[in-house]
Amino acid sequence: QVQLVESGGGLVQPGGSLRLSCAASGFTLDYYAVGWFRQAPGKGREVVSCISSSDGSTYYSDSVKGRFTISRDNVKHTVYLQMNSLKPEDTAVYYCASVRSSKCTNSYDYWGQGTQVTVSS
Repeated sequence: QVQLVESGGGLVQPGGSLRLSCAASGFTLDYYAVGWFRQAPGKGREVVSCISSSDGSTYYSDSVKGRFTISRDNVKHTVYLQMNSLKPEDTAVYYCASVRSSKCTNSYDYWGQGTQVTVSS
């Protein structure tokens, strides 16, 4: 069964850090670009970051640039999102998604179930 599974979410204080993981099962991520998205209550889904499959090039939204880092481990079939200096406005459900493409795109084939990140004191 092809699926993506996110983990690593939780409750953290402002200024804290979390690392999210996106693990693939049933397929290998080697040829897939992977994106991280988030959706806060009452808001639409927004792209947070993406990493290509070809050269590891990355994209970050302006709201997380300089604080979040995306990386991938193709041996472990896992993509990570290291989140530092977290702010209350980062509170959302975070999803990872993949597409068989060398570069990040606007359309993704597989989605995970999401993991909750709450930033609060």
